[in-house]
Amino acid sequence: KIELGRVLYFDQRLSRDDTISCATCHDPKHGFAEPRKTSKGIGGQLGKRNAPTVINRLFSADQFWDGRAKDLEAQAKGPIVNPIEMGMPSHDAVVAKVAAIKGYGPLFKAAFGSDEVTIDRIAQAIASYERTVISGNSAYDRYQAGDKTALSAQQIRGLELFNGKANCATCHASFNFSDENHHNLGVGWDAKKKELADIGRYEVTKQESDKGAFKTPTLRNVAQTAPYMHDGSEATLREVLVLYNRGGNANPWLSPKMKPLGLTPAELADLEAFLGSLSGEVAAKGAPQALPR
Repeated sequence: KIELGRVLYFDQRLSRDDTISCATCHDPKHGFAEPRKTSKGIGGQLGKRNAPTVINRLFSADQFWDGRAKDLEAQAKGPIVNPIEMGMPSHDAVVAKVAAIKGYGPLFKAAFGSDEVTIDRIAQAIASYERTVISGNSAYDRYQAGDKTALSAQQIRGLELFNGKANCATCHASFNFSDENHHNLGVGWDAKKKELADIGRYEVTKQESDKGAFKTPTLRNVAQTAPYMHDGSEATLREVLVLYNRGGNANPWLSPKMKPLGLTPAELADLEAFLGSLSGEVAAKGAPQALPR
């Protein structure tokens, strides 16, 4: 099932014009994210959000920046029929297109016991592959496991700031560096127009307090996944840290956890160095040598 999912993940034929695959926006070469501000779909159309990394999504329930998908299976179905992303007219059309590729039959039979193609099987296979995209054995992990030489003096200072003065661990918590919650940092707030460019989690919950709130992303391999934030508006990790240091962008729904930090330039450098220590080894296999015909 994982192997079938790997093939589907890299197959551009899941899109209407055979140009976009899951890997187009969640590229292993870029930490299973993308180097663009926002995702580019069929016909060069641009979405309004940056593609988050697939790394360690195994450890999360809700998916997407706004948490609208309950699991990876539900997430996998969305982009395929999104008119701006992969653009297929319906899930039935996806099933028909994949079923018409003879080489997929044996792969579905090996994964599910029969060669029947369904949208649920497609989603289950892709999600199974995505659950193998796990990062581990970073310098930070080795340090936590007892190798006190794994981090530099600067990175150790950054770790102390992360858990202390910089207050990062309040939201970037636990081994996956995410509280799996949604927060408003003021990203996308237009002070002149007094409006948010993207209302985020509010679209899902319709709760006023969720306006402009977005999922706390994992920090695993974060140095590889620039640009940052849901809209890709922060080009570098330093820009992200400067945003946090000033307490975000003031707006009516700003998270109460966002406060000015008073970090010095040297402390910002220490924090950035520590974040680099979170890049680990990703075990997932990359693109197959050939796609089914």
